[in-house]
Amino acid sequence: MWDERYSGEAFFYGREPNQFLVQNARLLPEGKILCLAEGEGRNAVWLAGQGFQVTAVDFSAAGRSKALKLANERHLSLTYEVADLACFDLGVEQWDGIVSIFAHLPPALRQSVHMRVVRALKPGGVLLLEAYTPAQLKLKTGGPKDECMMMTAPLLEKELKGLHFTHLAEMRRPVLEGCGHTGTGAVVQAIGIRE
Repeated sequence: MWDERYSGEAFFYGREPNQFLVQNARLLPEGKILCLAEGEGRNAVWLAGQGFQVTAVDFSAAGRSKALKLANERHLSLTYEVADLACFDLGVEQWDGIVSIFAHLPPALRQSVHMRVVRALKPGGVLLLEAYTPAQLKLKTGGPKDECMMMTAPLLEKELKGLHFTHLAEMRRPVLEGCGHTGTGAVVQAIGIRE
């Protein structure tokens, strides 16, 4: 499905980074950043342009190809791994920051990834996350069609134990990212620091 979605010339979620990421990237420590479910690379490439050492991971080889093309156009470099998050090794105390932008996964896999995210951050490392909440299903402006793949603030508190949240909020905001996200979105945003 994702290779097919990313196979065209146009970038499904656009070429520009996520607004929440842009507004809060200054909170990421300098150093190594991991971008989860990164797709066509818009966020990873932007972070590389801000001076971070970026590794992206996604299941889609087509997404990787477009991300590396975008990086090349902007004379930037990043590492991009094509891998299933079910078996991708995030490491232990390896990352200064982890970015998860609309990385919607089935519940069991999401819980596993979130547990591994906490372990993978260095002490003082920062997670930046934005995802759709179940209220998004009524808005129909993007995101999965299955409520179990959505996230809420209480769910993130439960699944990301070991992080201290400096920001954790549900809200509605305009999400205008390519043809994939096209209007008001019901989102949850989280900024968590590894204790």
